[in-house]
Amino acid sequence: MGEVETTDFDLLIVGAGPAGMAAAVEAVTHGLTVALFDEGSNAGGQIYRNVSISPISDKKILGEDYFYGARLVADASSCGARVVTGATVWMVERHAETSLFSVGVLQAGSAKLYSARGVLIATGALERPFPINGWTLPGVMTAGAAQSMLKASGAVPEGKVVLAGTGPLIYLLAAQFARGQVPVAALLDTTPYANLWKAFAHLPGFLVSAYFRKGVGLLREVGRSTRIIRGVTSLKATGSERLEAITFEVGARRRTIAADTMLLHQGVVPQVNLAMAAGCRHSWSAERLAFEPDLDQGCRSSVPGLFIAGDTGGIGGALAAEISGTIAALHFARDMGKVATSVCDLKARSLKDDMKKVLRGRSFIDAFYKPAEVFRMPADDVVVCRCEEVHAGEVRAAAVRGAQGPNQTKTFLRTGMGPCQGRLCGLTVTELMARTLDKTPNEIGYFHIRNPVKPITLGALAGLKGDGETRRLF
Repeated sequence: MGEVETTDFDLLIVGAGPAGMAAAVEAVTHGLTVALFDEGSNAGGQIYRNVSISPISDKKILGEDYFYGARLVADASSCGARVVTGATVWMVERHAETSLFSVGVLQAGSAKLYSARGVLIATGALERPFPINGWTLPGVMTAGAAQSMLKASGAVPEGKVVLAGTGPLIYLLAAQFARGQVPVAALLDTTPYANLWKAFAHLPGFLVSAYFRKGVGLLREVGRSTRIIRGVTSLKATGSERLEAITFEVGARRRTIAADTMLLHQGVVPQVNLAMAAGCRHSWSAERLAFEPDLDQGCRSSVPGLFIAGDTGGIGGALAAEISGTIAALHFARDMGKVATSVCDLKARSLKDDMKKVLRGRSFIDAFYKPAEVFRMPADDVVVCRCEEVHAGEVRAAAVRGAQGPNQTKTFLRTGMGPCQGRLCGLTVTELMARTLDKTPNEIGYFHIRNPVKPITLGALAGLKGDGETRRLF
């Protein structure tokens, strides 16, 4: 039998993106022992993926904002924290008797348990589900996945590439492709025209923010290199064995264009699975159309000793994530008696002032790029749960037959029971059921997420048990 690794840490951080790296640096300065785990092969997270060993020599392609992360990676790597990459955290469990956390980590096929006095979850964001007819065809993928490939290996799609959806990322990717001489056949913008009026109340703050300056420059750049079609109200990917064409509508006009690759995107949402499995309370945000953890000013969750920072706590971008990671580590250090309350409060006020500046204009972005209802709650014939091949109509029918929430649909349809554990369908199922039952998403709720939150083999689990041990892990 394998031995249980019992290495103790004061703070164990999950996710080596900007929030996790900043938290590690801050925590170490206060004399805390820190471990930082990330699934990637290098620190940086999604936003700064492979920044320290980027395969792209021309820095103009990915831009200055991307290479800013090299300093963060260097600081985190040299601060004295134990940084472990290529490691999947599949469990975070707090023991009521000891107040310590057990954290399950899978690395190189071997499972280990680590003990920590506190845990910071900084797993970032994932792309919002974008279910349309044909989105399961080979050749259809998310814009975020395409950007990950670009950052990780410099790989780009061949043939006729079409970007479709809404949000800043889709324009950023179009610009990066253009800088790298990758032709984009079209950008199909699904942003509803009505959103502009809803965002108008937030315009003053947006006009004096960095978002405005960068956004105007980005739109001009993309407009010079890419054919942009705005006001798209429907999308359908078609093909026999892989993507061949895209049919879309603008107003009453239907059009079809040939395509080899379709990149979908309609914003990002917090990665909630690990925090939910750990017992953290979450609430629905009507402004951002997603479940977000309930946090106090120090990034503390509803579970004592468990902190959440970065986009996992609410979408704010890389700079906001970096600041929130520092805030979380500072308050954990105070809770551990490493920082005087007066010193913590003084520094926290300064950090929160920085946060306000970074987030200025964010409300306009949230309102303007709010995805259209038709793309969040699709027609009955659209697959919404890819793992179990469940259609939107089946989810609606389950609600009519008596299912009162996503967890009961598991009994009816097995939604959320595949390898992704609801990451690709959770929000869609919640909104579909809420609309069908005339309830709010908060009343409907989300899937009950249970450990392990990521796939792990029985062999790896068996290796955790010592002779005669029957301890319950989850």
